[in-house]
Amino acid sequence: MRAFREAVEAGDLDGVEALLADDVVFISPVAFKPYRGKAITAAILRGVSRVFEDFRYERELTGAEGRDHGLVFTARVDGRELTGCDFVRVGESGLIAELMVMVRPLSAAQALAAAMGAQFDRIAEEAARAAS
Repeated sequence: MRAFREAVEAGDLDGVEALLADDVVFISPVAFKPYRGKAITAAILRGVSRVFEDFRYERELTGAEGRDHGLVFTARVDGRELTGCDFVRVGESGLIAELMVMVRPLSAAQALAAAMGAQFDRIAEEAARAAS
């Protein structure tokens, strides 16, 4: 999804949030259960922007119907280089209905889990403010 990619690359987190459906589902690479809703998903993405260093998309894959996209990226977390993919599914409304993130290698996923864990109180506060 070009608009999502451009907003992420520009650091326009308000623009990213505007592309999320109210009932978006975020599937984390390090959490067991999905997160549901725009407020928590936007807050998580803001947290990610604080922990990722040197983030850049390398390539984009688009499904035949144009609703499914894979955005392959590289970044660093706590000195660990990682490769990942944002799998974006666009709903009937044209907004993002599902965002699933996968990362590798395991050591980078563990560093990401630790860094995001340290952010989670702030993420929860941001989500609560946005939802009210």
